[in-house]
Amino acid sequence: NACRRKERIGVDHIMETDGFTCISNHIKGFYPGQEGLYYGTLLPGYLGGNDPLDGVEIWESGRGCPHWLYVTYGLTDLYPDDNSDDDNDLEDRDDDPEADDDNAVSGFGFELTFRLKRGSEETPPVWPVSLLQNLARYVFSTGNTFDSGHYLNANGPIALETDTQLTCLGFLTDPELGSMDTVDGSMVFLEAIGITEDELNSMMCWNGECFLKELLKHTPYGISDLSRTTLMSQPDFHRAWEQGVERDGSSTSVLYLSDLTARLENNKGYLQLGAGHISQIRTLLRARIGKNRPFVLQCNGTVVRFGSAQQSAIDTDNDAIIISLTPETLNEICELLMPHVGLYTPKTIPLTIEVVPTH
Repeated sequence: NACRRKERIGVDHIMETDGFTCISNHIKGFYPGQEGLYYGTLLPGYLGGNDPLDGVEIWESGRGCPHWLYVTYGLTDLYPDDNSDDDNDLEDRDDDPEADDDNAVSGFGFELTFRLKRGSEETPPVWPVSLLQNLARYVFSTGNTFDSGHYLNANGPIALETDTQLTCLGFLTDPELGSMDTVDGSMVFLEAIGITEDELNSMMCWNGECFLKELLKHTPYGISDLSRTTLMSQPDFHRAWEQGVERDGSSTSVLYLSDLTARLENNKGYLQLGAGHISQIRTLLRARIGKNRPFVLQCNGTVVRFGSAQQSAIDTDNDAIIISLTPETLNEICELLMPHVGLYTPKTIPLTIEVVPTH
């Protein structure tokens, strides 16, 4: 990456790009009189380079608390199609009533933002640029996109070689930049917010957007502070989370585990679960089955499907274990099951749950 001001970028086609200009002007509207610091990719992905983004622009913000605002360029359509014929394109749109729908979203439909609490440094740290490039690389390589309420476990500090507790990311529509229409279609600015692992686990037990909006009350604008600890230890935040789970249930329908074993023998079910997952599983069972929503535990080829029913039962279907729970059995399992190694056998269903040390 090369750091430069946009007016000095020296690449004519970027300055002539409608999509690029639309995004740039939108951000300038929030920061008048300031010129963003642009880290442009020397050889972007569409030209054969390793970095998928064209660049990341950094702005200095004082909203909420002093912080750096990072904005990507490249997940939406930035450049006009040089191979297209404008007149023919207009004719095609007239003939095809769905043409406008096909062009309603620009690129993947979003650009990423990231807000980092500012310390004593005079220039913004560069590591968030690499973080955003890696997120974009995931999108381009897999075709999987992010949306408001989504989450990602980074499996390590979001800032490499730091002892920060922020090891995961939640995604929420940027509370300042919001969404906009460009000449190439609509798009949203999607903020990647640094969160802790237990915040991620708690977020999964609720609605993702609701959790992150509650988080904004404690971390204005979703600013990532590498020195902060989990909000789950704060009584008012924890109380709001509990009330939200009870009120809304959970939007997480599948929980992927690394240590799940399940089988059905002689009409009796057997589950083996890691102790480290028990608290989350108990919460998710109440938040899903308690709201008449299905819930699935999955590990490689092992699948356990829970559902609500008028009569508790265990069965199989296409190699999946099906566990139907009445409210009584659901409550019994959640009260009985503890995050301690041992055997747990509820009385209202032929099921044994063995809790083992988490791998």
